[in-house]
Parts: sequence; C-alpha cells; structure tokens
Amino acid sequence: MRMLTVAVCIVAVFAVAQADSLNVRKIGGLDIPGWAHGVCLSGNYAYIGDGTSGLRVIDVSNPSNPVEAGHWLSPDYARGVDVSGDHVFVACGYADLRIINVSNPSAPVEVGACDLPGYAWDVALMGDHAFIACEAAGLYVVDISDPTAPTITGNCDTPGSAKNVAVAGSHAYIADLSGGLRIINAANRQSPVEVAHHTMPELSYGVTYADSHVYMGNLSMLRIINVSNPASPYEVGSLARAGASEGLAVSGRLVFLAQSSAGMRVVDVADRAAPAEIGFYYQQSPLDLVVSGRYVYCADVYGLRIYEYYGPGVIVEGHQPDASLRVPAATLVCRVLRLPASLGTHRSSLITADGRKVMELVPGDNDVSRLAPGVCFVVTHEQVQRVIIAH
Repeated sequence: MRMLTVAVCIVAVFAVAQADSLNVRKIGGLDIPGWAHGVCLSGNYAYIGDGTSGLRVIDVSNPSNPVEAGHWLSPDYARGVDVSGDHVFVACGYADLRIINVSNPSAPVEVGACDLPGYAWDVALMGDHAFIACEAAGLYVVDISDPTAPTITGNCDTPGSAKNVAVAGSHAYIADLSGGLRIINAANRQSPVEVAHHTMPELSYGVTYADSHVYMGNLSMLRIINVSNPASPYEVGSLARAGASEGLAVSGRLVFLAQSSAGMRVVDVADRAAPAEIGFYYQQSPLDLVVSGRYVYCADVYGLRIYEYYGPGVIVEGHQPDASLRVPAATLVCRVLRLPASLGTHRSSLITADGRKVMELVPGDNDVSRLAPGVCFVVTHEQVQRVIIAH
C-alpha cells in the first residue's frame, strides 16, 4: 500500500508540474498600464507597444527584475513595434507610424510621424525602410533614412486585412487574415508588387521568416511554407494548435508562439514536415514575443513576462556542451540526486521554480530528502535540467 501511495504522489506531483508549463519557467515580469500588443528588444531594453498607454521602455538587464525606464504616451493604440539604433518605430493604429527617439531611455520623445491611409497594425524594418501592415489598406513602404521626415515610397493592396508583416531580402510576407499569406516583391520600393500568395482554410494572424521558410500563425494551426522560390510557395508542414498565434519567433530549430488562448508554446521544427510541441507556459492572452538566447520576452494582457526555455539540450550562451558533464536525463528524484563524477570542480546549484537557490550540488550523491516535493532545476556551467523531487 505504501508503494502505491508513493506512486500516486509522484504522479500527482508530475501532473501538477505539467498543468501550466513544460520545459519553460518564468524568470521575471512587469505589469504595465495598458494591454501589451507588441515587443522588440535591443541591448538591455525591451520596447512594448502597450495599447492606450503607448510605448513602454523596460530595462531587462536583470531578467528576473525588469523595471520600467521610461514611456511615451501615444495618440492612438500602440501595437506593433520594431527598433533600429536609437529609434523605435510604432504602428499606432489610426495615428499611423510614429518614430520615437530612445537614446535617453528615461525620456523617449517622438521625432517623426508618417500619415497612412489605413490602420497601422504592425511594422518591420529593413535597412532604410519600414514596412507597415495597414489592415484593409494592405502594405505600405516608408523611407525612414531621415527619422524626422519619413515619407511613403510605395504600397501594395491586399485582398484581406494585413495584420502582421515579416521582411527578408527583397520580399515582404503578409499575414492577411482571410487573404492567407501574401508575398510582395519590394525590391522596387516605389512599386511593390504581389508575386504569389498561399491561401489558408482559416484566418491568418501572425507571420515570421527564417531560412527560406515562412511560419504562419493561423486561427488554430501553425503552418510552415517553403518560400525558397517566393513566386512558388508551398506548404511543407503544419501543427494543430489551440488558438490563434499573432506573435511568432524562430531561434534555431525552435519556433516560439504567442497564442492568445493557449499561452506561450515552443515547437521543434528540425523536421519541418513533422513539427512537434516540446514546451509551453500557460499565461493569459500573450500577443507577441521575441527570443534572445535562452530567454523569451512575451507581451501579454498585463505587460511583459520573461521566460526561460530549459528543454533538452538547452545550453548557456557562449558554451558548447561536453557530453561527459550532462546531468542524467532522468528527472524524477526520490531522496537522492546523483550527479556525474565528471562534473569535477564545476559548480552546480539546485534552483526552485520561483528562482530560489536551495542548495549547492556536488558530483555524486546529493541528499534532497529535506526539500519539499516539486519542480526544481539543476544549473551547471553548461546547461539547465529540470528535476521533479518526490518523496
């Protein structure tokens, strides 16, 4: 009977641990006044398009304790954002494109604006030009070589409602809601022209580009489109998801999704024909995200949330893994946590899910019987490994 009880407890602990997250832990967060719709990152600062509260400038030099450095109040709803040098570009709804100088993060100031005929929803930068998804008005291209005097150079209407835009090389890729994926050749900034499209059986919300592929966030699917020849796109894989994905980011073989009804999800696309979800963290209404190293910066209904993906093979930046130092793959621990002797003098720590260090670890046996059951992380100089402690 006692063995059965232990087994039930272990299963219960595992179930609780899996309810809200898998291979992802929350590092830090900051509530801000509006409804965060867009996020971009540059150096130690995250920039948030925060709806009616405008642009928020967040110091993330300490990811576990982000703090607001400054803000700029917008004349309309601040949505998509992108950054280049000392300037943040804000897709500002009916207030068009706004350009904010953030050289002094504590006092961001508007230096330029460009009137647009549609509702500015998203913005992506490429060189001296900004590409703006303007809903019913389609795509607009703006010359930003002088941030104080931006000017429209060209536009291309789309049949649906341009929600998000990604730019690579001479092409812009539009998530066009009912219009699916629209591919615009913008090599001639004065006369961008659609060269292909890929229809979808459902609404298209989010889009990003990496390595000759476009990743589309549809109403209930992640779709992967090969655009190595932009004039002939074709779908290579898909994954059913629980909700719409407006924000997507690619890092290596991983795609990160901000799903408004299902939280932040991590998908392995090493085999694009068979993408597989390998991590998630449930949060309320995430709408955009950006990835840097092992950290994910996510804009949600309350503000900024910072996560760490620590799934199999996650390596601290700047290091290559040494197989002899890996923590054993087994993650269920009863009383004793055993680390390989090959760790030698390398320091290791055991960290709780809320970021507290509860003990230093040594090669060999470590007595964890005094610790409360739950999820912890073994942090070595090269990797982070989740363990579940159960007594």
